[in-house]
Amino acid sequence: MSAQTGLNSPILRGGLLSALADYWWLLLLRGLAAIAFGVLAFIWPGLTLVTLTLVWGAYALADGILALWAALAATGGDAGRRWWLALGGVVSILAGLVAFFYTGMTALVLLMFIAAWAIIIGVVLIWGAIELRKILDDAWLIGLNGALAVAFGVLLFARPGTGALAVVWMIGWFAVVFGILHIALAFRLRRFKQPA
Repeated sequence: MSAQTGLNSPILRGGLLSALADYWWLLLLRGLAAIAFGVLAFIWPGLTLVTLTLVWGAYALADGILALWAALAATGGDAGRRWWLALGGVVSILAGLVAFFYTGMTALVLLMFIAAWAIIIGVVLIWGAIELRKILDDAWLIGLNGALAVAFGVLLFARPGTGALAVVWMIGWFAVVFGILHIALAFRLRRFKQPA
């Protein structure tokens, strides 16, 4: 079933797709926050570990708050089908708080922490894409974002000994691509926003 047909059906008109479309701008903000973090990593490649931890923590908090807001603010539809968005938000908020309270962690611990976060978020996004594929033709963007996050996390786990500058650049590229995919999905969801 196409997303257009699905949206026009009485069951889904007030459902998950409509709820996500109403808050498309929250996904846009998540994408912009990711891109801003990535650009900061490129502008300041010689960041100290504490600064990198704090900047990443701020990004994780912003991403988590926006994801949780999108999951909880959407009205109508089956709230149970938004659990993956809320879970991703909670994981990001917790990761951001850990980054702020443990700024003295070593580079290796920070990398392992970011890797674990990326894998968890990636799995949650892939699950969300599977849930949404029934009602949204563009759910593959969420799945692609999830696959990118999982691959990034696995790469960090597999190559933790790479140079600090290489890691900062890798994190920056991940954040920019992650953000671009969020923005692309936000604008695709915007098409389904029902007039007020």
